[in-house]
Amino acid sequence: MKARFHAFLSGRVQGVAFRFFAQHEANQLGITGWVRNLYDGRVEVVAEGEREKLELFLAELKRGPRMARVEKVDLTWEEFKDEFVDFSIKFSGL
Repeated sequence: MKARFHAFLSGRVQGVAFRFFAQHEANQLGITGWVRNLYDGRVEVVAEGEREKLELFLAELKRGPRMARVEKVDLTWEEFKDEFVDFSIKFSGL
């Protein structure tokens, strides 16, 4: 079953290669969407794919790269929209 989530990750998630980690993990799992740093220090992720793969991706995001420390994840499951062709890194926002 296809699904989508929108997540905001807090903690030590910037300056630790988190976006590149997220992109690598998404590509390994065949997930599409994007990741970006926010000006308030969080990382935002929108991801689409098979629900089972998204669950695996989310587990990796919670673990993060070696130097990261994810303290909180605000997650919303959404309806699959099939709007992405790959998983990209966006410029900072908000």
